[in-house]
Amino acid sequence: MNVGIDKISFFVPPYYVDMTDLALAREVDPNKFHIGIGQDKMAVNKKTQDIVTFAANAAKNILTDKDKKQIDMVIVGTESGIDESKASAVVLHRLLGIQSFARAFEIKEACYAGTAALQYAVAHIKTHPESKVLVVASDIAKYGLASGGEPTQGAGAVAMLVSADPRILQLNDDSVALTQDIYDFWRPVGHDYPMVDGQLSNETYIQAFQKVWKEYQHCYNKSIADFHALAFHIPYTKMGKKALLAALEDESSEAQERILTKYEASILYSRQVGNLYTGSLYLGLISLLENGQLNAGELIGLFSYGSGTVAEFFSGTLVEGYQAQLLTDLHQTQLADRKVLSIAEYEEMFNDILDTNVDSEYEDSLLYSIASISNTVRAYKEN
Repeated sequence: MNVGIDKISFFVPPYYVDMTDLALAREVDPNKFHIGIGQDKMAVNKKTQDIVTFAANAAKNILTDKDKKQIDMVIVGTESGIDESKASAVVLHRLLGIQSFARAFEIKEACYAGTAALQYAVAHIKTHPESKVLVVASDIAKYGLASGGEPTQGAGAVAMLVSADPRILQLNDDSVALTQDIYDFWRPVGHDYPMVDGQLSNETYIQAFQKVWKEYQHCYNKSIADFHALAFHIPYTKMGKKALLAALEDESSEAQERILTKYEASILYSRQVGNLYTGSLYLGLISLLENGQLNAGELIGLFSYGSGTVAEFFSGTLVEGYQAQLLTDLHQTQLADRKVLSIAEYEEMFNDILDTNVDSEYEDSLLYSIASISNTVRAYKEN
């Protein structure tokens, strides 16, 4: 049975910071951001926008009334949960009007959680081929003003509809996962921002890719030459390239050129958005599909990574006619129509934090946003 991604879309908040402006404000050479980490713009959100609103705004782009009747599972992968007990997926289920007899839950393992949700969805469809699963990776990456991680912040969500006989990407049964207990990045309960060992995090990411890639080659007898493109988890766009370059050393010049060209296509959107945590790999996949000039039948490799550490390499095969299912115009218009913030506006928005202990009402232009707080409960503006 063929199972995979039938529809896919992303949503990012309608505000961003230009990385040249941020660099100058922090007295840093702009090339350190544009070239050194490979980022041009950074998505920023208002306090009335959270992982639920991002998820709902992303999912509305791909769901029909028929889909909502067939979906029997909603999974949100996130490391930016809004409640220590209740899953954001339960709220999302209601906001989207999905039929009542469906499971809804949240998965956490740093940036890997979106892939865990996707693999769970694939396994479910294989035993329930008539159903569909909505998988959403939604996050807000924040490290603090003028912090070392500030230029690698971002926000947004990627929504995927998983089904039998998918119309975009058939996911193959060839994944290799790796788990290592390493404190390269973590956020203890009660802390607003994560703890990061930057050098260890970079080293662990690259070594994790090398380990799963070597094991994948051993298990499935494949090489880089078998893939038309590779997509990576992208905390910042130079990170994936560092891991990729090490794997390309022994490949032919033709293979190196092809894979590197497609990698550049996969990071076009991330350069304009920043880090989506659980959604980063899948934003890269969308960018690759919409800008990479790929053909049906071609094999795409995907590397997922979550600090702490879980990594996975798996593959998908492009389906005939996949281009017709893409929302390229909508996505590119969304990115183009955002408002650039001055550094003062950005810092004010960053510091304007939602206080769930104070009853308040809010206004926001987004279709889905936080409308009010009452007795610590978030009420959302709905379509």
